Amino acid sequence: MTLLEALFGGRLPRLVMFDLDGTLVDSVPDLAAAVDSMLRQLGRPPAGIERVRDWVGNGAPVLVRRALAGRLDHAEVSANDASMALALFTEAYAGSHTLTRVYPGVPECLEWLSANDVPLAVITNKPSRFVAPLLEEKGLARHFRWTVGGDTLPVQKPDPAALFWVMDKAGVPAADALFIGDSRNDVLAARAAGVRCVALSYGYNHGRPIAEESPDRVLDDLRLLVASAPGLR
Repeated sequence: MTLLEALFGGRLPRLVMFDLDGTLVDSVPDLAAAVDSMLRQLGRPPAGIERVRDWVGNGAPVLVRRALAGRLDHAEVSANDASMALALFTEAYAGSHTLTRVYPGVPECLEWLSANDVPLAVITNKPSRFVAPLLEEKGLARHFRWTVGGDTLPVQKPDPAALFWVMDKAGVPAADALFIGDSRNDVLAARAAGVRCVALSYGYNHGRPIAEESPDRVLDDLRLLVASAPGLR
């Protein structure tokens, strides 16, 4: 039996939903390059990859505001400055994503789920204009029936609306669905939607261990989700 089946009482879920950045792909190098391009155009010093890694996860507008503030708390950034900077960031990020890589174990997990006819979805706070091209560029798009970006609905994770939207489209109740992510926002959204949650240890959670959020499982590699595990019957 796989860990996935063990989570659902010996059967497969009828729907698996994934976060994107920090879960399926490491996009921080490209995001950091776009942030630093934006900052240079504004006459500011670059932020660098490690600082940007702690700022991602709440969508592009929040990332830009954090970059302008130079920290997670961005309350003092004006709406006008944020709007101007977001336009610069979006233009810089709109090209190819050559620095973004698919995490080890992701292709194998997606192939296994697709081969076992489990419907899949992506739910991300990334602007929707970037989601489909990125999935296509990285060879992942064919696995997903539904994609929800950060501007697809009026609200973003940790609000559970996107999870409810996908479950409604799939005709699957919360008891038969799984959400897989890497951040506090993902765990909170899954919990609010009433679905089981698996979290990845390698992603972006503002520098804090994702285990602190108490998901149903924490994994270091998505292959562990679908591999036959000794001791699981």
